[in-house]
Amino acid sequence: MTASVDWIAAEEARDRLGVRPQTLYAYVSRGRVQTRADPGDPRRSLYRAADIAALAQRKSRSRKVSDVAAGAIAWGEPVLSSEITTVAGGRLFYRGRDAIRLAESETLESVARLLRGGHGAALKRTDRPQPLTHPDMRTRTYLALAARAAVDPPARARNALVLAVEAATLLDVLADAVAGEVGGGAIHNRLALAWGLGPGGPGADLIRRILVLVADHELNASAFAARVAASTGASLAASALAGLATLSGPRHGGATAAVRTFAAEAHQLGPRQAIANRLVEDRALPGFGHPLYPDNDPRAAALIERFAAPPDLEALRQAVLAVTGLAPNVDFALMAGCEALRLPRDAPFALFSVARCAGWIAHAIEQGQADTLIRPRARYVGPEPEFI
Repeated sequence: MTASVDWIAAEEARDRLGVRPQTLYAYVSRGRVQTRADPGDPRRSLYRAADIAALAQRKSRSRKVSDVAAGAIAWGEPVLSSEITTVAGGRLFYRGRDAIRLAESETLESVARLLRGGHGAALKRTDRPQPLTHPDMRTRTYLALAARAAVDPPARARNALVLAVEAATLLDVLADAVAGEVGGGAIHNRLALAWGLGPGGPGADLIRRILVLVADHELNASAFAARVAASTGASLAASALAGLATLSGPRHGGATAAVRTFAAEAHQLGPRQAIANRLVEDRALPGFGHPLYPDNDPRAAALIERFAAPPDLEALRQAVLAVTGLAPNVDFALMAGCEALRLPRDAPFALFSVARCAGWIAHAIEQGQADTLIRPRARYVGPEPEFI
């Protein structure tokens, strides 16, 4: 087995850390340990010794519980248990099933059932009202969930089958809001039809793949927000609304807007100059790289191979790869795919919202089953309290 001072084999890495193989893979998937192929045996991986040493040192230090908890909030250690989604070995898995493979044939509805832990035939939905009239697609999504959140009963202590029907209906309600009307059939076909694409064609298939691949992503910010709401016993709609509000931020579902800005800079200045300007100013390259995928985002790779990106975006992708070695992430792929299909400007956020609603609902149901309130303590660092 080939190794060096800088790179060590898996067995030695595990010994130095005192961990199981699964834990070592988790460190890799979270970007905390870099790997490369073993030149002597490409089937095996080598691990950067410096990263292993840093982790070992961190493990050996005595840390206060409060420090550990604070560090877990930002890309840290897992903070709660879940059976829904994980990132392991640079791949995304929904309840143990490879999301990339699911995207080959499954619909959002079937993946939503899987995420919720359900199996078998689709559930019959309840009747849905026409979505509220508003010219802005994003506004309609908020109005739709808010209207349901205002009247739906709390989810706590309700029958599992009743909740499952409510979950399936809620996903349809959000899709109706994006499409602007109540529709029947698969969600990806309904959205394709609303956006002027033929249902069942290549455009609808790309929408289907996007919906499946962004349906959930472990304990992301919006999923955590949905779980916090669900832990209070809130309705599924209220939990989904909490997720949608969180998704709107530029560091989450709004990230495609930053990708669009970067692409505009590249169009105006040329890709390499736009990249150079951002690197000199120590600014991020939105749409490229991901903390959970040190090599590349498999969701992006699976999507990009399915469409021809507009020339400007393809030139930017190649330039970033040449200059930095960073591969595109799902934000870039989502924006590029929507541009290739000539969808409305806000389509990336709309697709993200509809797809991720499946994950929010699954997390809300799982959190409700745990029957525990998520209520961390704040570490107060303000002025000394005035005791009288």
